Amino acid sequence: MKRRDFVGNIAFGGFVGAAAVSTARCQEAVLPESASTKLPSGKLMITPLVLMAPREDGVTAVWGVSELCKGRLQWEDTNGNRATVAADDFGMVPQGASTIRINLSGLKPGNDYRVRCVTTNGSNTASQESPWKPFRTLNSAASETRFVVWNDTHVNNETIRKLDDVTPASDFLVWNGDTCNDWTNEELLIPTLLNPAERDITQNRPLLLVWGNHDVRGAWAFQLPHRVATPSGRPFYALRSGPVAVICLHTGEDKPDNHPSFAGRVAFDDLRAEQTQWLKKIITEPQFRDAPYRIVCCHIPLRWTNEKIPDYENGGYDYFSHRSRAAWHDSLVQWKTQVVISGHTHQYQWIPATNDFPYGQITGGGPRSSDATWMEVVANNESLTITTHMLSGSASQTVRFNKVV
Repeated sequence: MKRRDFVGNIAFGGFVGAAAVSTARCQEAVLPESASTKLPSGKLMITPLVLMAPREDGVTAVWGVSELCKGRLQWEDTNGNRATVAADDFGMVPQGASTIRINLSGLKPGNDYRVRCVTTNGSNTASQESPWKPFRTLNSAASETRFVVWNDTHVNNETIRKLDDVTPASDFLVWNGDTCNDWTNEELLIPTLLNPAERDITQNRPLLLVWGNHDVRGAWAFQLPHRVATPSGRPFYALRSGPVAVICLHTGEDKPDNHPSFAGRVAFDDLRAEQTQWLKKIITEPQFRDAPYRIVCCHIPLRWTNEKIPDYENGGYDYFSHRSRAAWHDSLVQWKTQVVISGHTHQYQWIPATNDFPYGQITGGGPRSSDATWMEVVANNESLTITTHMLSGSASQTVRFNKVV
């Protein structure tokens, strides 16, 4: 199935009114005024309308703007029901000087919709509409789901374009960390995250972002949360799509928090501890506790072929996140996790489950076309399969799982 055939042929109705309730959550990213002067002039939208954080009841729309603007989001279903989201939690119209983010909720699971945004500058002298963009809400009751995973694109535009060309339409795309090399310049954030390689990578596959260690590096890394959206509003979250439960975790950096290269900017021990407590609770919720298939996505693997602790003082770094594993292992075993999908190593590797570690570990991806992969995850009543496709065209690798018993 080609990516643009997924929901692109839906017949949408006319403007007949709203049948669902929608709400907006908008967080404005405040940047220095000088930043906007370096963006293209005469055009309010500087990125596509990007769809992130897919859920059963909606999705979050994010787009970049060239100056202080107001935004609203229009949606329509296949029956012609239509409405506009134009308010945030504080009674304001969603606004921003560099990005606008609007959360659309109140929709029905497993239904087809389309959205577009309307952007108006602060002086109300110019306005711009985006094209209509189709999407489908997630459905935990569906008998089948299909999603795809990228890892470690590192702003390699040639690789991103090739991945975008060959990766099919799916229920969602997991961008599993290291979208960048380091955030050394704030102007890197918007094109890297919202318009990578000048592509809309969320066309017919809404985006779930997982933080990688390079995504938290550099003086401007603290701005990343203002440019993206997740289902929970935090850099860790869980979702159910058909028979698969997916838990996305933030493995932090590949060296201790006090490493001098971080210049005192990170505190991932605290974040791991928070995720540890959250994980203990989320795996007991019925939709996750009873899922037939169970996957964890995190950027740095939790297992590796050589688990020697590196010499950090002499350039060493973690090939696997032993701190994260120590914090989360008991919950992952309790949940009967089947597989952890990661990147970081820039190579394909499959490590089967053992008695000590009853969850498998799969890695893939890399910025060069020779290393790059896209993973296709398909789950139905028969099995869960994860196929790692090499962008170079060499042989694909598939691992298969039965339902959890």
